[in-house]
Amino acid sequence: MGAEGPDNGRWPTWLKPLLRERFFVQCKAHSVSHKRECNMYCLDCMNGPLCSLCLVSQHKDHHSIQIRRSSYHDVIRVSEIQKVLDITGVQTYIINSARVVFLNERPQPRPSKGMTNMCEVCERSLLDTFRFCSLGCKIVGTSKDLSMKKRRHSSMASDSDDSYSSHSNSSIVHGGLHKSTNSATTTTTNNSNKVQQSFTPSTPPPMRTHKRRKGIPRRSPMGGLIV
Repeated sequence: MGAEGPDNGRWPTWLKPLLRERFFVQCKAHSVSHKRECNMYCLDCMNGPLCSLCLVSQHKDHHSIQIRRSSYHDVIRVSEIQKVLDITGVQTYIINSARVVFLNERPQPRPSKGMTNMCEVCERSLLDTFRFCSLGCKIVGTSKDLSMKKRRHSSMASDSDDSYSSHSNSSIVHGGLHKSTNSATTTTTNNSNKVQQSFTPSTPPPMRTHKRRKGIPRRSPMGGLIV
């Protein structure tokens, strides 16, 4: 039985073909039999609806499920489908003392009065604990959830790249300013040194020295000068 398939293995390969089939038609191979109504489906072969005789003669050892009817809508018993498929979130119904799920959506013209919870795809009224009214609606609804998650992840990755780019540009700008500031500081220091040098007193000029006289002139006792 093919269990992995489209949607990255999210759904079995037989599920979508099953939902597209038209059951309860007359079997062409066993048209004279009273069991000619095609209400069986082989999960291994996926070759369309089968009658009971086709199933026994050609698909005896294969995995198969039986489709039933409720108000002209196709249903599957929960006891059968839950063995091969996760039906979490799909509302179940009790019909003829058996719990079943519907295969495809059943749009409702107007929601029932007093019902606040609806199918996320076809807006049919549901009990509060469920999201979808059928297997088909679950496929559509969860595929939307996956697409939204991918878009959200892509958006977050883009924002992260933009943030990194802005941070890098900011670092470059700040780096340039820092370099310019260092250059200005160096220039200011050089100018300050120049100012200090310009205000440093120059070497004083040499002082003049007077020639010393040979001696102090003295007057002689006779009134003359003795040199």
